[in-house]
Amino acid sequence: MDYISTRGSAPALDFEGATLAGLASDGGLYVPREWPRFSADEIAGMAGLPYAQLAAKVMFPFVEGSLTYERLLELTTQAYGRFAHKAVTPLKQLDEQQWLLELFHGPTLAFKDVALQLLGLLFEEFLGRSDRNLTIVGATSGDTGSAAIDAVAGRAKVNIFMLHPHGRVSDVQRRQMTTVLAPNVHNIAIDGSFDDAQAMVKRMFNDRAMTDRFAIGAVNSINWARLMAQVVYYFAAALQLGAPQRKIAFSVPTGNFGDVFAGYVAAQMGLPIEKLIVATNVNDILHRALADGDYSQGTVTPTAAPSMDIQVSSNFERLLFDLNGRDGLALSAQMAGFEMTKGMQLTNAQREGASALFQSARTDGEEMDETIRWAWEACGELLDPHTACGLFAARSLAQAGDIDPSVPIVTLATAHPAKFPDAVERATGEHPALPARVGDLFDREEKCVALSGEYDAVCAFVAEHATPRADG
Repeated sequence: MDYISTRGSAPALDFEGATLAGLASDGGLYVPREWPRFSADEIAGMAGLPYAQLAAKVMFPFVEGSLTYERLLELTTQAYGRFAHKAVTPLKQLDEQQWLLELFHGPTLAFKDVALQLLGLLFEEFLGRSDRNLTIVGATSGDTGSAAIDAVAGRAKVNIFMLHPHGRVSDVQRRQMTTVLAPNVHNIAIDGSFDDAQAMVKRMFNDRAMTDRFAIGAVNSINWARLMAQVVYYFAAALQLGAPQRKIAFSVPTGNFGDVFAGYVAAQMGLPIEKLIVATNVNDILHRALADGDYSQGTVTPTAAPSMDIQVSSNFERLLFDLNGRDGLALSAQMAGFEMTKGMQLTNAQREGASALFQSARTDGEEMDETIRWAWEACGELLDPHTACGLFAARSLAQAGDIDPSVPIVTLATAHPAKFPDAVERATGEHPALPARVGDLFDREEKCVALSGEYDAVCAFVAEHATPRADG
């Protein structure tokens, strides 16, 4: 399998190359040249597999040529052996139609662990084949940073620089990053929003002065390998609920569109997905794009669901590329217009193509609280605010009759409620406790540097602490 850029002019790479590159040299995102597809019989044959084996089955078409199946299985077994639940991503029933897929049993209590525990091993695998060093530069609205840091802390040939918006992540999220004291880990709090941090990261990937000196890689969902690993839990949930004989709908709380795009990939691979519900908070650029074709950047509004406080959804480009007939040069022009004006209208083909599989809903703060309260009082389940956005969307569309009652709706539970204790306690009166494995988090020493929102200041810090590329 080889990988092409959504903007049409970067060279194609194999899986190893795309994993280490992250962002394409033309500013686009890498996608497989074609979507592999499983037959119904092949999907049925995956039922009952342990998660690590299922992961290897689902992902092998994407990595073939860079990894053998046997080596991939070794890596998935190692990655998912650290999870606190034997099922890795267990499924829970809430009522006759609503289900939760718990994605927070990894070491940092968020869905990002499912992908990043594997991505850290892939970096180590590929870097070990050469004398290359990798400088990972990432932006986080909360959970990506801690999961990425945990995955690569102390690993050879890797330095990680993680930017987060100062004061806009929860205390638990921040401490899960800043209490990792490994010498290859560098936390940077910047003045500004997540979108500002993400824009700096993208700019650095296209800054020749930096890329000539350092081999810069990505852990954000702009990295295809991370997104690929997220495809697996859609298969895991659907198989438990009767796929391929039965269709399943998924509701996904999302800001950057990566998690829900993984569901789109699963559908392209043959998984019978009835609908993908894109659940946003009041930072609703994705809802406006899918409902009205209006992909226009607004001002970020801080909410109790900070990982969704985003107004530029990087992975949406991957969907637009597919819906645009995979015309990279046309999409490049469309995205250049967006980057210049901060707004664009989706084409008719893009809108019609998206509506075949996607629906969307927007959740405000009151609706978020009401959903957290309902889940606790009706089901005895504590939800974090992001998951509440997903469940609100799922229940709203079900009650409106937009999803057939015979179709199960699985909401992705993206974070442990203890990561957002104030919001949970405000809605329910219950204070969610951290699991014992991270119970001493608030006693640990922190290490972080605060920088202005200026790109040059961040570049200077990275250049001072990173290891130059061997050929630089």
